[in-house]
Amino acid sequence: MKPRFSSPAEIKVAVVGYGGIYNMGRIHLQDVQKAGMTPRAVVELDPSRLAIATQDFPGIQTYAAVDEMLAKSDANLVILITPHNTHAPLALQCIAAGRHVVCEKPFAITTEECDQMIAAAQKADVVISTFHNRHWDGSVMKALEVVKSGKLGEIVRVEAHMGQRNQPGDVWRGSKSISGGILYDWGVHLLEYSLQLIDSEIIEVSGFSKRGFWAPETRWKDDTIEDEAFAVVRFKNGVWLTLCMTHIDSNPKRGMVEVTGTKGSLWWDYEKHEIIVKEGDTTTVTQGRNPKEKWENYYANIADHLSKGEPLVITPEWARRPIHILDLANQSAAQGRAIAARYA
Repeated sequence: MKPRFSSPAEIKVAVVGYGGIYNMGRIHLQDVQKAGMTPRAVVELDPSRLAIATQDFPGIQTYAAVDEMLAKSDANLVILITPHNTHAPLALQCIAAGRHVVCEKPFAITTEECDQMIAAAQKADVVISTFHNRHWDGSVMKALEVVKSGKLGEIVRVEAHMGQRNQPGDVWRGSKSISGGILYDWGVHLLEYSLQLIDSEIIEVSGFSKRGFWAPETRWKDDTIEDEAFAVVRFKNGVWLTLCMTHIDSNPKRGMVEVTGTKGSLWWDYEKHEIIVKEGDTTTVTQGRNPKEKWENYYANIADHLSKGEPLVITPEWARRPIHILDLANQSAAQGRAIAARYA
């Protein structure tokens, strides 16, 4: 791709969403600054948060609505830090206004939404990506090193899991219709990790879910996310992947991801890992700390892509892959059968 800007400073960034939880609006704008881009505008419904944004970034433009920002601001890159079910409509609105777009993860909720966003961006000749900063987590960088070294042999399966017995919260992430479901938050990260390790096409997905245990106790009632959801993904090369996210497990599995190969296994959580190899009667366990994450690579790549024409790492096609798995898992759980993957 030819550069769109002569320098990162010409990339003027607006964030949609400056809520107080996790201060993600501030974090995104600080990160784009580190990458050499220019914070330009904030869109936020809460006037008190807009006031905080002006303290954090003196002189920044503030708006109460996306329409107003698109009409009045010269921001040319929009970052969406909003509930999951708003990503697609807001992205399409910004793309139609000729803006480049970064969506917080997940990219969207359905495959159809992803395909609409990709097609619209291609037609408008703008860039769209998803904030998969954890693509550069130290844990998965170490896992890639171990897998590529051949220590595990041929990869047979990848198992990703997270959660324990606790009631879903009353924030919007507890709503199935808003969030997409229990698999759509950390599950997207775990799938993105796993897809880095499995270099093959998705063939089919089977999904399973349990709903209704926590629902009477929550704000969302019948719209509460699943108590637990599980997906099995079959790949063309014969590898299979499982993903389990739970709010009911009284005996949660350790770690986040386990990779099993013909020669050994790799287990990891965020900070540490173990490589387990058994030869004859001897089992060797090698423990280690994971390297430091390199989250700054995400916005550095966005800046380099737009100003230097460097290849985009988190392409929309890449971001579509975990969403397609989750979409098929939802369909499969509802229909009680495996669902074949499809490609745009």
